[in-house]
Amino acid sequence: CCFRAVIMASCSNGEPYPFHGLLPKKETGATSFLARYPEYDGRGILIGILDTGVDPGAPGMQITSDGKPKIVDIIDTTGSGDVLTSAVVETKDGAVLGLSGRTLKIPMDWTNPSGKYHIGIKNGYDFYPKALKERIQKERKEKLWDPAHRAAVADACRKLEEFDSTHTTLSQADKLLKEEYQTQVDLLAALEKKYSDPGPVYDCLVWHDGETWRACIDTTESGELANCNVLRSFKEAREFASLGTSEMLNYSINIYDDGNLLCIVTSGGAHGTHVASIAAGFFPEEPERNGVAPGAQILALKIGDTRLNTMETGTGLIRAMIEAVKYNCDLVNYSYGEVTHCPNSGRICEVINEAVWKHNIIFVSSAGNNGPCLSTVGCPGGTTSGVIGVGAYVSPDMMVAEYSLREKLPANQYTWSSRGPSTDGSLGVSISAPGGAIASVPNWTLRGTQLMNGTSMSSPNACGGIALVLSGLKANEIRYTVHSVRRALENTAVKADNIEVFAQGHGVIQVDKAYDYLIQNASLQTNNLGFTITVGNNHGIYLREPVQLAASSDFGVGIEPFFPENSDNSERIQLQLHLALTCSASWVQCPSHLELMNQCRHINVRVDPHGLREGVHYAEVCAYDITAHNAGPLFRIPITVVVPVRLNEADFELQYNQVHFKPGHIRRHFIEVPQGATWAEVTVLARSSEASSKFVLHAVQLLRQKAYRSHEFYKFSSLQEKGSLTEAFPVLAGSTLEFCIARWWASLSDVDVDYRISFHGVICSPTSLQIHASEGVTRFDIRSTLRFEDVSPSINLKTWIQTLRPLSAKPRPLGSRDVLPNNRQLYEMVLTYSFHQPKSGEVTPSCPLLCELLYDSEFDSQLWMLFDQNKRLMGSGDAYPHQYSLKLEKGDYTVRLQVRHDQMTELERLKDLPFIISHRLSNGLSLDIYETHSNALLGKKKANSLTLPPNCTQPFFVTSLADDKIPKGAGPGCYLSGTLILSKTELGKKAGQAAAKRQGKFKKDIISVHYHLIPPPAKLKNGNKEKEKEPEKEKDVKEEFAEAMRDLKIQWMTKLDSSYLFDELKDTFPNHLPLYTTRLHQLDTEKERMKRLDEIVAAADTVIQHIDQTSLAVYLAMKTDPRPDAATVKVEMDKQKSSLIDALCRKGCALADKLLQLQPQEGAVSSTETVPEDNPESCFNILTDVFWEIQKWAELSDNKVLLFAYKHALVNKMYGRALKFATKLVEDKPVKENWKNCLQLLKLLGWSHCASFTENWLPVMYPPDYTVF
Repeated sequence: CCFRAVIMASCSNGEPYPFHGLLPKKETGATSFLARYPEYDGRGILIGILDTGVDPGAPGMQITSDGKPKIVDIIDTTGSGDVLTSAVVETKDGAVLGLSGRTLKIPMDWTNPSGKYHIGIKNGYDFYPKALKERIQKERKEKLWDPAHRAAVADACRKLEEFDSTHTTLSQADKLLKEEYQTQVDLLAALEKKYSDPGPVYDCLVWHDGETWRACIDTTESGELANCNVLRSFKEAREFASLGTSEMLNYSINIYDDGNLLCIVTSGGAHGTHVASIAAGFFPEEPERNGVAPGAQILALKIGDTRLNTMETGTGLIRAMIEAVKYNCDLVNYSYGEVTHCPNSGRICEVINEAVWKHNIIFVSSAGNNGPCLSTVGCPGGTTSGVIGVGAYVSPDMMVAEYSLREKLPANQYTWSSRGPSTDGSLGVSISAPGGAIASVPNWTLRGTQLMNGTSMSSPNACGGIALVLSGLKANEIRYTVHSVRRALENTAVKADNIEVFAQGHGVIQVDKAYDYLIQNASLQTNNLGFTITVGNNHGIYLREPVQLAASSDFGVGIEPFFPENSDNSERIQLQLHLALTCSASWVQCPSHLELMNQCRHINVRVDPHGLREGVHYAEVCAYDITAHNAGPLFRIPITVVVPVRLNEADFELQYNQVHFKPGHIRRHFIEVPQGATWAEVTVLARSSEASSKFVLHAVQLLRQKAYRSHEFYKFSSLQEKGSLTEAFPVLAGSTLEFCIARWWASLSDVDVDYRISFHGVICSPTSLQIHASEGVTRFDIRSTLRFEDVSPSINLKTWIQTLRPLSAKPRPLGSRDVLPNNRQLYEMVLTYSFHQPKSGEVTPSCPLLCELLYDSEFDSQLWMLFDQNKRLMGSGDAYPHQYSLKLEKGDYTVRLQVRHDQMTELERLKDLPFIISHRLSNGLSLDIYETHSNALLGKKKANSLTLPPNCTQPFFVTSLADDKIPKGAGPGCYLSGTLILSKTELGKKAGQAAAKRQGKFKKDIISVHYHLIPPPAKLKNGNKEKEKEPEKEKDVKEEFAEAMRDLKIQWMTKLDSSYLFDELKDTFPNHLPLYTTRLHQLDTEKERMKRLDEIVAAADTVIQHIDQTSLAVYLAMKTDPRPDAATVKVEMDKQKSSLIDALCRKGCALADKLLQLQPQEGAVSSTETVPEDNPESCFNILTDVFWEIQKWAELSDNKVLLFAYKHALVNKMYGRALKFATKLVEDKPVKENWKNCLQLLKLLGWSHCASFTENWLPVMYPPDYTVF
């Protein structure tokens, strides 16, 4: 109250603070409805919020207005919070060992009759919202890393400086010591450069206390479970906890599969809490902050997968609808959506419609934020028949309260609010509601409220309004159906005269009027009926393309009554409706009456577009019950006709001058794109000099069964005073193009602009290039179609594509979360693929068969996960591959793809499903292009730019890539992919390249090029010279047999524990070096190696003695070897050098292990077995000799020498040098043991901050199993 008084006192104009505009309710009639019926505030209504999750600790999310819990349950349906807890352990000395390696102390007051605990592990960053992860990463670096690292760097530099100042002449030992200090400085710099925060790693415990399942997450990361929260599944006691005072991330849990699966539920973003607050937030002390329906309860269903940056998945949506039905939700709000290729199709839409029609759940969804062009409604909001799609409206009060505009503008639709009609002819937008609000957000954002706008906000505003209506109906025990409620909303909505029907739908929702409508018409026979309208496979009439407008068209429209589930059959029999059909448009003819009974009746509707002016025209055939005409239409048949303008063939352009734009003003132009046109250029020039203004340029063309995004151009731009902008985008010839120029809704002051749209055409034949490397030369032709065009063809290959086949495909039934109503079990198919990444680079995994299909997919869902060779999850993706590119290091990787369906037979068809990995080339490859075939054959005179007159064709010829240009790892079965650009002009080039559409989900090359690879040429040994075969000395058969037996026995030596084979062979072949080398390897790889160190040293000495080091050194000093058998000699000498280095290293490692055992210390990597005692000083001197001897033959950084170099440094307690070599060992062989060595050395160096981060990395890099789907 004090806060409000201060604000009101500060208002200089004396006007009260516009609280009502922060979360708008007045515009929708909700305020007046609650004034009349204060107890119908949503009480008794359960709203399912399908979103990013809801924070139970956020303001307004605790109780309802009548004291009930606000949130009845919180469920993560995506799987992103799942923790596999199938490993079961028992306590030992009051503790268990967690999967992180920490000892977890079990508090004495825990009840666990079985004594068994399910354990799991979860990396916090796997389920942190992206914004929180970024904040925590920054805070952790500033608090946990930077101070300690700065101190360590200063200390290392100080030691180096002190050493330099006290040592002027350096002995060999001093040089090593200096190297140690310098290495520490270098390592710290490298650690800073490579700094990467693994984030917190939480051990998880699940157990049954005799009554219910409980779980505890070790948020302390110390094993002190007494300081952690014990939770039950949220629905049991509404328990939740916070991960910490810094994170402020509230979480709850759910436990499945008899304790084998724990789900940690957090909000994946602020969006879901904001949406829930708009719909139903309750603030008993500050009622002006209430949501629309403060008495309603919420079922929070998280469908935004944190692994996919809160993208929705089929898994999340279908599970959510299962839960919505199970909990008997009255309403569902869904502020999500994507574009779709086919309206009203796909498994997800089937499940949504089933919940609506069969279970009477009113499904309210955002229409989309992809306007201002027509036919940009998303799925399911604007394309699914059972869903109420809501557009976004902005009122004058919202402009002042939320956006702090200097002046109030007339009410309008937001510029970005998606417009109908849907491509199947339905209106697309059902109703509108305020599309902005300042409402509650999760605690982890460190703010109580936030302004958000979008149809994501208009949908919960409308949903809350409907909850008020339902609350009143339930209180008065008035039966309703989804059909009656929708009809009431649409028939009572208030249309704004200045907003087109495609934007606002039937108008802004009016809660009070809708309630009155339902009360007044409750007794009508038709009240609870629905009606299915079909026009072929469509739900309305939509004429847009030139061929559809050539003559009048007749349409058969099917009309069928739809009864609520479980309706009595007598109601079906008694139905006899006398309907009057009307249409006010002169260009539409329809019957005047229809007698409708319980069957599908068809009528004929004629649409005559002749005489209609350029632009869009909308009409409806409305059906009225003649016995209740005042109740408004029972159903509507929407009809949309777009009449495009045909361009003057002299210049193929449109010019508009001095066009006046008010804020929010939209100009639409529908243009029949000339035949032969391939791109359009748009120039906008500001005529006003007073102020800059914001404009949206938007263009869309529609193709059947193709999402509008595939052919969309969008540009938001600020036009400066007297400024101009020019853009170019591709077009489809012969198809209607909508070009929309819109003034941004909040851009103040009126402006005048000139703009021009011109079309250009350069056509390539074939329309896409498929080049096979074996052809050598490939031809394509270019034709200019409309005007003189400057062309300069170029081909740039940007990626190489690797095709994979599954190594395994395992179908199985899913768990209890995945059973549809009537016990319809869902199944999964998990396909496993593997591939090798030849060098570090960016890859884009995808499944071509299922790409760009989400809502309209015939499978429930798809999700892939990519793992490294240690089962670490590197990334995930689903239907839109361009969103999920990954940077990978060189190595081997595994992809696991999950596809779900309720029919096992459909999944069986996918058992050989191909999968592709698209590798981005660090530098694009260009193909050479020539104007004549002969020049291409000879590689002479590449093509230059030239000017093509209209309708003139020019051939060009492309040659194959040189073999040395083929990327490493690419081979037969792979292909290179890129783009052919034809135009020379910058605008033409821009229009010819793939544009990153909104959200980057649809990226297409205009003229794609695929370059198919062939096997590389055979490589000949010794350069290109055939090796002259030397006449082999004939060997006696017995001699050959003896050597073969010798080699076979040598091979088996390492597989047998005994030494009898060696003893037998050394007498027969006393000078055969491989025999002694194998014996050394045999001893050095035994399980009880530590007991045989002396034998290893002796065996290494034997190998060294059998190598003539003088001859080897003389050979290696030779620049060239003129002898005829030089190649044979080289092979032999290389073997000897390799054997010598190997023997020296193994000897050195054995000596180092002896010394490390004699002086037990922190850094020893050897086992704790005892070894024969020896003179340490003598042993150390021999080790030093070996150290210097090795460096005569190899660098210490050589992979073969690294282990010895590491152990030598460890013996000398030069932990910096040891860490340098241990790090290289990790790079060479990234196994867990090598990382543990690094961790131990970091501790020995006193760099505890580095050790702590490395310790957390280990369970992240080496998880116990693959992440569950």
